[in-house]
Amino acid sequence: MTPLAAGLQRQDGLVRCWWCGTDPLYVRYHDLEWGTPVTDEHRLFEKLSLEGFQAGLSWITILRKREAFREAFADFDPAKVARFGPRDVTRLLSNADIVRHRGKIEAVINNAQRYAELRAEGRSLADFLWSFAPAGASSRSGRARRLTRAEIPAITAESTALSRALKQRGWKFVGPTTMYAMFQAMGLVNDHLTGCFRRSQVAAVPRPSTGASLRPATRPR
Repeated sequence: MTPLAAGLQRQDGLVRCWWCGTDPLYVRYHDLEWGTPVTDEHRLFEKLSLEGFQAGLSWITILRKREAFREAFADFDPAKVARFGPRDVTRLLSNADIVRHRGKIEAVINNAQRYAELRAEGRSLADFLWSFAPAGASSRSGRARRLTRAEIPAITAESTALSRALKQRGWKFVGPTTMYAMFQAMGLVNDHLTGCFRRSQVAAVPRPSTGASLRPATRPR
């Protein structure tokens, strides 16, 4: 059997990126979600929110709490979350099933309100975020260019620009590293390593163009 390149692992007859390990929940997330281009408004808002909660923690910690987060935050419906008040903050701080961090909780509520402002301008969150997708994303995400673990960045010029743009609009917990993690998860880049079975599958998914009509929201799974 051919030895695997650094950053790859083989299990169940498939070669995957190293980071999902063997945890069934994490493997499922890797196989079905991570890197697939997303335009759904609720999914994008949820991911931005959960990436903020992840700061200082591991993603698997957040992933294991995701259903509890969805229940606590009205399924991450921005219109509902924007109406949360002090009582909701108190309720959330007493919820042991989520990450009880006042700053992060209040940031989600604040960001839902900023989302409403974006929509009032006639813009969708999907179009706004995808406008920051790297110009060379098609070549980076395609089958031809090789990608190794050592080549995956933690921050890019595009994630820095998005972070700056959101902060200027009043969004919180949207740092450049957090935004690049969102790029990876939501498919703005394809950082599945060369050799991972998902890399070519993700590359084959059509990438949205900015200015597309707003997609109806559906609950992420």
